Amino acid sequence: MAPLGDVVPPAATAASGLVVSFGEMLIDFVPDVAGVSLAESGGFVKAPGGAPANVACAISKLGGSSAFVGKFGDDEFGHMLVDILKQNDVNAEGCLFDQHARTALAFVTLKTNGEREFMFYRNPSADMLLTEAELNLDLIRRARIFHYGSISLITEPCRSAHVAAMRAAKSAGILCSYDPNVRLPLWPSAQAARDGIMSIWKEADFIKVSDDEVAFLTQGDAYDEKNVLSLWFEGLKLLVVTDGEKGCRYFTKDFKGSVAGYAVNTVDTTGAGDAFVGSLLLNVAKDDSIFYNEAKLREVLQFSNACGAICTTKKGAIPALPTTATALELIVKGTN
Repeated sequence: MAPLGDVVPPAATAASGLVVSFGEMLIDFVPDVAGVSLAESGGFVKAPGGAPANVACAISKLGGSSAFVGKFGDDEFGHMLVDILKQNDVNAEGCLFDQHARTALAFVTLKTNGEREFMFYRNPSADMLLTEAELNLDLIRRARIFHYGSISLITEPCRSAHVAAMRAAKSAGILCSYDPNVRLPLWPSAQAARDGIMSIWKEADFIKVSDDEVAFLTQGDAYDEKNVLSLWFEGLKLLVVTDGEKGCRYFTKDFKGSVAGYAVNTVDTTGAGDAFVGSLLLNVAKDDSIFYNEAKLREVLQFSNACGAICTTKKGAIPALPTTATALELIVKGTN
């Protein structure tokens, strides 16, 4: 096992790069027993969630500098979520409250293998009502990386706010990170989801997709490299495909490869991809030469795989996010 060297920065170097995450934060209600339907579940565990917020918390928990931009209902859940961001050392300057809409809720069914099914309550929820005029562009322009998903593209006015924030970031020379985070129940149709996700595809500097998302977007085999490379475009610096416990594959202009994952006792896969992304962004913000240095990139992805694996060993996303110490401990134990 190659030593990690200084891949993971200590907290003292956190100021090396702010990562601003944009989008949704919500309450996940997770059944207290795995492998049952929502109707069959006798009780639920309340957990903070929402992919962009999970990423922000993952970064701060690993000693990085992160901020979140999004809108919440002016209700107990909304204030609870912003308090959780602050408790996790996430900059909440970009957070707003809407007096006329509720904070989004999601009921997440855990199958026996830890995989999830979703039922959302957002009709509309406050995160969907963020407007361009409400954006904290000063905060966004202070970022080293601007990170986002695709859920904020589904409806107006949030879609226009998303596009405006992304363009402000790009015009300021900020790296743009995209994790589409496909949630089909929220889109009008599967094709609407593909079209919406791909509408901003070529604006990103680096993209993370899961194997399932590759299959969905290409309508082909996620393990056929031709299908993966159909998602590549000129100007993209890094495309990463996560393959669950098998690890991940990476593609740049100059090299490609795979990094093995870690075998753990999976309880809930919620937030695993976000823990992976947070770790990756933390290291890109510190040193973006990893786009051009394969040895460095492999070290970073090894650490990201460990972070994703650890996040599956507990219920919920933010409560399960790893620390640097727990990730390094898993790396020492070895890969699958």
